[in-house]
Amino acid sequence: MQPEVQKYLYDIREACRKLETFTKGRSLEDYLSDEMLRSAVERQFEVVGEALSRLHKVDADLAERIPDYRRIIAFRNILIHGYATIRNDTVWGVVQTDLPVLSRLVKEQLK
Repeated sequence: MQPEVQKYLYDIREACRKLETFTKGRSLEDYLSDEMLRSAVERQFEVVGEALSRLHKVDADLAERIPDYRRIIAFRNILIHGYATIRNDTVWGVVQTDLPVLSRLVKEQLK
């Protein structure tokens, strides 16, 4: 595995780990009422999307093994460029449903 590829996978894994740490034991209500938590979660999703975008440029085959990689990158773009239209319940849903799957897949790729 190329060092650059490994770095992007590592960055995704670390962002996933931070997201899991930030949100463990938290609820949607906690998320809605905590501006710092929302900012931290959004930032880590931005890192995930950017790292995945860069990974795709250097190893498209590997990036394409991650289901919905295009949607993950699009989610990052919405967080950055469409910040005024972000729905907090949607972000929280991604934390609850999609994050565990992505985290597991990236850990498997790094083995």
